[in-house]
Amino acid sequence: MASETKIIELTASNFDTQIKESGFCLVDFWAEWCGPCRSMNPVLSKLAEQLEGTVKFFKVNVDEEYELAARYNIQAIPNFVFFKQGEKVEQFLGYHNAEQLMTLIKPYI
Repeated sequence: MASETKIIELTASNFDTQIKESGFCLVDFWAEWCGPCRSMNPVLSKLAEQLEGTVKFFKVNVDEEYELAARYNIQAIPNFVFFKQGEKVEQFLGYHNAEQLMTLIKPYI
């Protein structure tokens, strides 16, 4: 699916730079073994396509990037953190459909 390329995987080495340069963005903290995390993939891909140029979408694998997960107090997944101009502005937990997620995003765009 072409839209999946619109979601960029972040690591400790590129996280801070990408977040600061992205204006408003959503970071999905997830893990491969997490069913609800995998269920979010098509939702996030759809929104990344719809909001291209307005919102950047990123993913952080908590199993591989546990320091980033600890920095943002990620204790359960899927966990979504919104950043605006490099600053955390919102954090929420659990599966959300596209409409629910759009409702959470709209105040920031």
